[in-house]
Amino acid sequence: MGLFIAQLLTGLANAGALFMVASGLSLIFGVTRVVNFAHGSFYMLGAYVGYSLMQVLPGVVGFWGAILLAGLIVGLIGVIVEICVLRPVYSAPELFQLVATFGVILVIQDLALMIWGPTDLLGPRAPGLKGIVRIMGEPVPQYDIALIVITPFVALALWYLITRTRVGTLVRAATQDREMVGALGVNQAWLFTGVFFLGCALAGLGGALQLPKGGADLLMDFSILASVFVVVVIGGMGSLPGAYLAAVIISVLNVFGVTYMPQSTLVLMFVVMVIVLMLRPYGLLGREEVAGEHGQVGEPERPIKPAGPRIRLLVAGLILLLALVPLTGSNFAVVLVTDILIFCLFAASLHFLLGQGGLVSFGHAAFFGGGAYVAALLVTFADTPMELALLLAPVGAGLAAIVIGWVCLRSTGVYFAMLTLAFGQLLWSLAFQWGEITGGDDGLVNIWPSDWASDNDVYYYLALVFCVGGILVLRHVAHAPFGYALRAARDSARQAEATGINTKRIQWVAFAFAGTMAGLAGGLFVFSKGSVFPNELEIARSFDALIVVFLGGVKTLSGGWVGGAFFESVKDWLTRFEYWRLALGLLIIAVVILAPEGIVGSLRKLSERLGLLRNPEETR
Repeated sequence: MGLFIAQLLTGLANAGALFMVASGLSLIFGVTRVVNFAHGSFYMLGAYVGYSLMQVLPGVVGFWGAILLAGLIVGLIGVIVEICVLRPVYSAPELFQLVATFGVILVIQDLALMIWGPTDLLGPRAPGLKGIVRIMGEPVPQYDIALIVITPFVALALWYLITRTRVGTLVRAATQDREMVGALGVNQAWLFTGVFFLGCALAGLGGALQLPKGGADLLMDFSILASVFVVVVIGGMGSLPGAYLAAVIISVLNVFGVTYMPQSTLVLMFVVMVIVLMLRPYGLLGREEVAGEHGQVGEPERPIKPAGPRIRLLVAGLILLLALVPLTGSNFAVVLVTDILIFCLFAASLHFLLGQGGLVSFGHAAFFGGGAYVAALLVTFADTPMELALLLAPVGAGLAAIVIGWVCLRSTGVYFAMLTLAFGQLLWSLAFQWGEITGGDDGLVNIWPSDWASDNDVYYYLALVFCVGGILVLRHVAHAPFGYALRAARDSARQAEATGINTKRIQWVAFAFAGTMAGLAGGLFVFSKGSVFPNELEIARSFDALIVVFLGGVKTLSGGWVGGAFFESVKDWLTRFEYWRLALGLLIIAVVILAPEGIVGSLRKLSERLGLLRNPEETR
């Protein structure tokens, strides 16, 4: 019984910092409707700033003063980010805002590296709270007890601010109807700034408070990001009581999971999220959320039509140039372009889901990595020839997409995106922990092509045929009646249903189709590299695809493969610099603000201005 109580108290203590970070994210989303993926970065900054302040502020007063100052300083940094990065894109679709916050993550990571260096910093012990308290013979750190006491006070202060003050009244009004608040004469811009300050300050406070339990390191932002989003989604986006309840549930379950089900620790919170959203699609205490007022990806500026003769001639010339790559005699060029082709197919499959279906998926790498693992497992355990394994890879990924899509499409907006992330993490943990089958962290190796395709040049032509063919199939489907029905479901589900279109079924088929094409890319990838590892299923791989789709242009049909080609081409060159994340983050933010149409859209506009195109649709 003593062990049970000690573990329960540990879970409640862990819930403290998690709630503070999650409550800030929930506040920001509730008012601004921005899914702030940089929230984990403010948590990391809170830890670093708090550590630096604790080195110069002595004693008990200095320790707690450093924590409060860290929260305020991080809140002010959040104001700078809000004014410079988010304010210009409040009227943009949700995906654009998400990509902008991802750029902020990269910038803050490298700035933290410049200031504090790469070494992990061990947090100081809290003065006067360095010992333990024994409860029924079991030791419980005194600092954990302090966190358990502090958290309800923070929650009550937030409750009072939101429910008993004029500022809170405006915040609640903005959460319900932002347009009405603006019509009443309230300056929405500064209201959003104030809420962003408070949300970031809470994240910084949470980061500083956890210092005695851990420390500060450059991986803190991503390590807590998934947990924070899970807590906010389970509790209900915009609900502070829901965030507190979910933080307690997740933290306590994780503590008991470590003891009784250690193999489940990587996925337990995602399993809980899937179960909760299947029963309550909008979280425990949330309300229905749909795509933002500007949509998740925005509507095309004009109807999408097939490419004109000039663009078709240009594409044919490009394919001819690709066919000539092996003739250059450079093995490096052949391998590099093979990687680019495979990634372009993967990005194009996600672009089909985003651009045509308006469905923002955070877990699309599950199908890319899933296809790779299907092929690798068939070769390893069934000695399947490459030809059959390559055909079964997209089949396996498509079947997984059918099941996952059936569950995820029960929800909409942010909840849909988070469910796709949850399933992606579930598959990643399966590959990571099921070592006797998947090889675990060591992966599966020696997955090589058949003898006839073992030469790099031959495999290059095989990848060229499949990747170009796959991209052309995706374009053809977009122009087919199915593609028009999918765009109708994206733009106005009610009107589409009134015309007899089963929107959910159309989206389900599109989800499975996109997953199948991603699985084909994964199958080509595993035979190209000869191995596959769990990182091909990670969130980072999904976000790579999201970034390139945005860079290429969400509102065009060519954005996926153009962005993929650009990203893969510059990645090798860019990563040679020490602070390449800073450069990439600034580039992403600049594109979001200055050229949201992406590469293809910007080139189209430039061509129109120069009069190079008679038909503006030709660049699509």
